[in-house]
Amino acid sequence: MFITVLERSLSLAQHHVGTLLRTGWAYILLLVALNFAIGSSLMPESGFRTVSYMTEPVAAPDEGALRALAGIANLVVGFGIAIAYVRRILIDARDFPVFFGRRTVRVIVNQIVLSLIGAFSLVPLVIVSLLLAAITAGAGLLLLFLAPFIALMVVQKFSVVLPAAAVDDPLTLKESWRATSGLGWPMAFSALVMSLLAGFLVFVWGFLLSVSDGLLPASEIWQQVRSAIFPMGTMLILVWVFASLHATFYGLVRERFAEKLGLTADDYSQAEEHRAVARDRARKALAGAQRMKRR
Repeated sequence: MFITVLERSLSLAQHHVGTLLRTGWAYILLLVALNFAIGSSLMPESGFRTVSYMTEPVAAPDEGALRALAGIANLVVGFGIAIAYVRRILIDARDFPVFFGRRTVRVIVNQIVLSLIGAFSLVPLVIVSLLLAAITAGAGLLLLFLAPFIALMVVQKFSVVLPAAAVDDPLTLKESWRATSGLGWPMAFSALVMSLLAGFLVFVWGFLLSVSDGLLPASEIWQQVRSAIFPMGTMLILVWVFASLHATFYGLVRERFAEKLGLTADDYSQAEEHRAVARDRARKALAGAQRMKRR
């Protein structure tokens, strides 16, 4: 099952690079503009010594606070890209290029809750492993080594609420846990591999930008541009990898529900087509009502 989950996640990500760019182009421009403005204000007279203002040593508390706010802003925009990307893949939604509303807030709140669940899962495991190590060092060290992975498994079983919230599916944490019965370890292994992939791609992105000074003429403008596109590219990589992973999880859960109901693949496709037709009719009716109001 692990191979199936990982293969489907990688395949989905590979075949939807264009989808990511088409749905996230406005957010990408917003990220570049945001990071360019902040990077320009933080750029020292001698220029950046590293690839971006985000990787520079913090020289003053004010600078650290501004960088922290920039990080939060990048995360919020990243959530916008992820939601648009997942909605296009799962329900073929074609939303306004930039959107922030209740849906975005729900996804962000769910992510915060998942982070807290991961932390609260890890703490007791570490305590138990340390107590066990006092009795038998081998077993205690083994549990301490496995504790992060166990916490990761717990988080992934709850994580289906993220793509569900993106497509306005009122899936709860309890329902997510039940729906992923038997998928916990494959999901955790897949998340681990995809995390390593994301880390490798971010490293390659940073390395390419770092060696660009030797390929391009020295320029203050290029330093500012490089400083801005590094966090933009990093966020895009993280969204592409993890949104594809969680969209795959959600797809597997929906397939399970369809199997329990005795639906075939054709029935499922027909239901999706009817849903798309109903959505188009609703849009046309709304557009007609708006035209009537204008008259």
